[in-house]
Amino acid sequence: MQGVLKKGAKVAGAIAVLKNPLTWILAGILLLLTSIFGIALFISISLGGENQFDSGMSGEGAGGTAQVSAEVLRYEPLIRKYAEQNGVGEYVGLIMALIQQESGGRQLDVMQSSESIGLSPGSITDPEYSIQIGVKYFSEVMKHAKGDINLALQAYNFGNGFIGYALERGGYSKEVAIQFSHMMAVKTGWGHYGDVNYVENVMRYYNAGNGNVAVVGDGTQSFNVEEVHHIMKEFLGRPYVWGGRTPAAGGFDCSGLLEYAFAQIGIDMSGTAQTQYNKTKPIPEDQKKPGDLVFFSTYKSGASHVGMYVGNDQFINSNSSGTFYSSVEEWKHLYPFLGFRRIQ
Repeated sequence: MQGVLKKGAKVAGAIAVLKNPLTWILAGILLLLTSIFGIALFISISLGGENQFDSGMSGEGAGGTAQVSAEVLRYEPLIRKYAEQNGVGEYVGLIMALIQQESGGRQLDVMQSSESIGLSPGSITDPEYSIQIGVKYFSEVMKHAKGDINLALQAYNFGNGFIGYALERGGYSKEVAIQFSHMMAVKTGWGHYGDVNYVENVMRYYNAGNGNVAVVGDGTQSFNVEEVHHIMKEFLGRPYVWGGRTPAAGGFDCSGLLEYAFAQIGIDMSGTAQTQYNKTKPIPEDQKKPGDLVFFSTYKSGASHVGMYVGNDQFINSNSSGTFYSSVEEWKHLYPFLGFRRIQ
């Protein structure tokens, strides 16, 4: 009530000052200028975030460094809002990394959270609602996992039931995740269950540290790596189809997956794995970066298999099991390795 009285007193004082006609004219001009520049200021504040996103200098206090795309970074205010409401405000950066893995910020169901409330995948069409539900679910699995980030992340992908399963076996490990995935695949009758590499896939976008958020990409690739990666991720789990070059085929072969994804951003990578090998430039392994292509000789001399390196020893590819993430080191033990190569 005191505030109302003070505000009323200020208004009365302002009216008293405006008794002089010249003052009224000057006040009118001032009011007009204030309106114009006030609108300009509002637009600057509203759109200024894009420049901030591009520079990647946002996310203070997020508890770590999240390397995410501008599409994800634009949702930071909403992520922070619901993270703080659910008591996980210190994990804003980690949640952003999770979103980078889930949708790259390019789908309406930003956190792919429809299934956590019993809906079919992609049912949520309001990004804010997706974040509200997704962050709430993240907070629940984090609580049940007793703060174990790895366990919580894998449970976000597998479902809450994974936490008890893992704790009975000494906690999270990649081996436990694989065992759970196989068990659930048998129970559901599916070809595979979840992403056993989910923790690594999220953590490649996140480092515990100074709380800054940076935009993915260091300018060393000739294309937007995350954009191509996102296109490929849309086909995870699709079967391998010999000669498959488009989604209409029901699946892809290795070179077809790359050909299609790069075509969507205007880069011609048409042809076989050997053709793609010839179109690219060799890169020393110690200089490899996400976006480089990785080649193997799987059944004949020369390049017969290709995928795109995404970091943390992982490359996305279409192999006999379908479109999945694979380990470069594991494949080196299976097939002759032809190296990393870069698109110029």
